[in-house]
Amino acid sequence: MEWETVIGLEVHVSLSTKSKLFSGSSTEFGAEPNTQANIFDCALPGTLPVFNEEALRMAVRFGVAIGAEIGKRSVFDRKNYFYPDLPKGYQVTQLDFPTVGKGALTVTLADGSEKVIGVTRAHIEENAGKSLHEEFHGMSGIDLNRAGEPLLEIVSEPEITSAEEAVAYLKKLHTIIRYLDISDAIMAQGSMRCDVNVSIRPKGETELGTRTEIKNINSFRFVEKAIYSEVERQQEILEDGGRIIQETRRYNADKDITTSMRSKEVANDYRYFPEPDLLPVVIDDEYIAAVKAQLPELPDARKARFMDEYALSNYDAGVLVSSREMAEYYEIVASKSGDSKLAANWVSQDLLGMLNKNNLEITDSPIQAERLATLIARIKDSTISGKIAKTVFEAMITEASDVDAIIEAKGLKQVTDSGEIEKLVLEVIENNPAQVQQYKDGKEQVIGFLVGQCMQLSKGKANPGQVNELLREKMQ
Repeated sequence: MEWETVIGLEVHVSLSTKSKLFSGSSTEFGAEPNTQANIFDCALPGTLPVFNEEALRMAVRFGVAIGAEIGKRSVFDRKNYFYPDLPKGYQVTQLDFPTVGKGALTVTLADGSEKVIGVTRAHIEENAGKSLHEEFHGMSGIDLNRAGEPLLEIVSEPEITSAEEAVAYLKKLHTIIRYLDISDAIMAQGSMRCDVNVSIRPKGETELGTRTEIKNINSFRFVEKAIYSEVERQQEILEDGGRIIQETRRYNADKDITTSMRSKEVANDYRYFPEPDLLPVVIDDEYIAAVKAQLPELPDARKARFMDEYALSNYDAGVLVSSREMAEYYEIVASKSGDSKLAANWVSQDLLGMLNKNNLEITDSPIQAERLATLIARIKDSTISGKIAKTVFEAMITEASDVDAIIEAKGLKQVTDSGEIEKLVLEVIENNPAQVQQYKDGKEQVIGFLVGQCMQLSKGKANPGQVNELLREKMQ
């Protein structure tokens, strides 16, 4: 039987406010356990919430960026459940009246095609604390530093049909969030986490199958692998005559399997009711317009501008706008080097390759944009060849010296003196009579071999354009 997959994603993003959603405690990452939890976060009797308006502004900023409906009246609710890292015994969230309503994201797939995936809603809620199991023998510890941090939960429509589409959606979401500067979205630190809802159905059916939810996946790669694993598990069960149980599961990356955590709760289980200690949040068109006016240039708009202004291909522009920092870096290199295409090649290939190899973000690059621009400028003014530039680039990773100083110190300056190049050319012609004759007999491609011999003789320093021209002249 042929099956089709239906996927919906719930993405939890930690908003980068300086204080928590309803208290003045710091949200800084990495503090000692329980040093950033005040009396409200610990749920001491008599404490009351005070709403952090910055979290609202960030949520509206996201909604406007994806063209979503903005709720002018949003209401907070209590979601009741009992867990050790939730001191109040309930989570404050938004059920029926979220800040952000329906919107959409357009994602680009590997084959270059585009797909529009609907966003159902994005609501503000508070985070729970964290249970610590590794550091205790026979016990668990509770760290409340994270309790009360503001989250934006972004829920997609069940319109994703493959692991590839799910990852493309998440990457696009990640890029927009980083451009908006509403979260650092570092998945390894938990500031962007994903719950994946997966179901399958016979191809051609319209009714949704029973879904399972895979909780708290913290990397794009694991999302992809978890979906493949869960789809395969569901197919095997159904093809063996079994049935899928609606439940919450976790992904085990070491074994590449999903395992059951608990039966899936439904809304009634949480006994939702309006939060009595918080008034509804009401905003107007003027507030929304003010947020919209402060939006930065977003990825799709910047990509279109790069293609138009710098004559870049769709692919190159897509790579360069994948993060705001990468796009800003490229623009500096392009403007200061005077060659936008060469700048695109060096940033998207050499620089990005070096960063990936060393597991570095572009903000931690040992080669600043101005230095890379100087390197490209030296290729353009024939101080060095493109091949020698690779050697200089490698030196720039570990040496903070000026580009020109590296070229000078290593004796890498390109030979452009016509007299020097003529000597090389005559020597190569003399040493390779067979190939010279082949060229004279019309075998044009042999010129590449002869140029290579000249470059080898000059240790890569001769200007290849001059070499090519002189070779042809002398062999006539």
